[in-house]
Amino acid sequence: MLRRLPVPLITACLLLTPATARSDPGLFEAHGDVGTVLHAGTARFDSADGSYTMAGSGENMWFATDAFHFAWKKMEGDVSLSADVRFVGAGKDPHRKACLMLRQSLESDSAYVDVAVHGDGLTSLQFRDAAGAATHEVQANVSAPARVQLVKRGKYTLLYTAAAGEELRFSGAAVRIDFDGPVFVGLGVCAHNKDVTETAVFTKVNLTTTFGEKSPTLYSTLETQAMNSTDRRVVYVTATRIEAPNWLRDGKTLIYNSGGKLYRIAATGGEPEVIDTGFAKRCNNDHGVSPDGKQLVISDQSQADRKSRIYTLPIDGGEPKLVTERAPSYWHGWSPDGKRLAYCAERNGEFDIYTISVDGGEETRLTTTAGLDDGPEYSPDGQQIYFNSDRTGQMHLWRMKIDGTNQEQLTDDQYNNWFPHPSPDGRMLVFLSYARDVTGHPENKDVLLRRMALADRKIDVLGQFFGGQGTINVPCWSPDGRRIAFVTYQLVR
Repeated sequence: MLRRLPVPLITACLLLTPATARSDPGLFEAHGDVGTVLHAGTARFDSADGSYTMAGSGENMWFATDAFHFAWKKMEGDVSLSADVRFVGAGKDPHRKACLMLRQSLESDSAYVDVAVHGDGLTSLQFRDAAGAATHEVQANVSAPARVQLVKRGKYTLLYTAAAGEELRFSGAAVRIDFDGPVFVGLGVCAHNKDVTETAVFTKVNLTTTFGEKSPTLYSTLETQAMNSTDRRVVYVTATRIEAPNWLRDGKTLIYNSGGKLYRIAATGGEPEVIDTGFAKRCNNDHGVSPDGKQLVISDQSQADRKSRIYTLPIDGGEPKLVTERAPSYWHGWSPDGKRLAYCAERNGEFDIYTISVDGGEETRLTTTAGLDDGPEYSPDGQQIYFNSDRTGQMHLWRMKIDGTNQEQLTDDQYNNWFPHPSPDGRMLVFLSYARDVTGHPENKDVLLRRMALADRKIDVLGQFFGGQGTINVPCWSPDGRRIAFVTYQLVR
C-alpha cells in the first residue's frame, strides 16, 4: 500500500486516473503537504503516459520555512531527477513554483535544494543549507525551460536545463549542501499564495542513481551576487577556464581573462567579445579598470622571459604601454586619484607589496617581512592599502597606510584568507577563504566567499562552492556597491 505523509494540517491521498486500476505511485513512495497549508494538495500519476499532475497550495518556499505539496522517495547517495515541466492555467501569482527537490527531512524548515521553475519563467536552484536557515538561490540565465534536471554528485547539486527538443545542458548553477544520510527526492508544487491552489504537470520523469562515467569537463560560471540578499545569478557558463571578473564603470559590463586574452560581456549575459590587447597575448588574471573608467591595466607574460609585467591601455583596447620594467609584477590596485598602481612583485626571492606611478619609473616597496605579501588594493578614500600575508605562518588579511606604515592584521581564524576587496563605500571587505591545510591559492578547491563588516570585523558567508584561483583575484564590486562578480567552477561528467 502507498504510504501517506503525516503533516501538520492536511494529508492528501494519491489520486488515480480512471485508466489505472491499481494503486500505482509511479517512481515515488508517498506524497503530502509540507508545512502549513489552507488547501490540501493532490498528486495524480497516470501510468498510461507516465505523467504526474500535482496541485499545491502554500504561501511560499522561502525564508526559513516552506509550505507546498510534495511527492517523494527516500534515497541515499548520488541521484539524478529530471522532468518536462509545465503549469496548468494562467495562475494567480507569477512566483508559483514547480520543483524537483532533494530534502533532508519532511519538516517545514528542513535543509533542501531544488530546481524551481516559476510561473513567470524564472528558473533557479533554491537552497537552505541547514535546518531553519534562510533560503537563497542561484538564478539560471534561461527562462521557462521545457525540461530541467537536478543532479547530486557528492557534495554538489547541479541544475541542467533544455529547451523543447534539445539535450540537457549544465546551466552553470551549482550549490554545495552537506546532507546527512538519506534524503527525500521528489516533485513539489507551491502556489505562492496561501488562498489558492496551483497545478503543474511533470512528464518524462526520470529518477536514477546510475551515471555513465566519463572524463570530467571543467565548466566555468561567471556569476553576480546581490549584496542585499546574497542571491546569485548566472551571467555566462562555458566549458573553458575563465577567471577574475571585474566591472567597467557603466556598471553594466564585466571583463574577465581566458586563454591569455581579455573579454568583455554584458552583466546580464550574452556572448563575450575579445578586447584588443595588441601584442599582449598572455594576459593573466591580474587586470582592472582605472578610477575614471578610461583605461585598462593588465599583467601580461608575452615577453621572452615569460615573466609578468604591468601595462596600461585604452578602455576599448589598443597597444599596451609598459609600466613596470622589472618582473614578475602582478597588478592588484589602482589609487582612487588615478596616479599610482599597487602590485605584488617578486624581487630577490621575496614577494612583497609595491606601488609605482601609473606612468612608470621607480617602484616603492611597502612590505619587507619574510613570506608572501599579495593582493594589494586601495581603500576608497585612498588612505590605506588592504592585502593578504602569510607572515604569521597562515594567510590572513591585513591593511596598512599607503606609505607602508601601521601594518595591522584583520583576520585570525581557521581559514587561509586571500584577496581583500573593499566595497565602494569602504564599509566592507569581500574575500576568499580556503581550508587551513590548503597551501597557496590553487584552483579547483572547496572555498568560501566571505564578507567582513569593517566597523566591528564581523564576518558572514556569502557562498560556499568549488573555486579558488580565478574566482575573485581582482576588484569585484560593481560601481554602485550593490553587486559583486566572481567565477565558480565544476568538474562535470
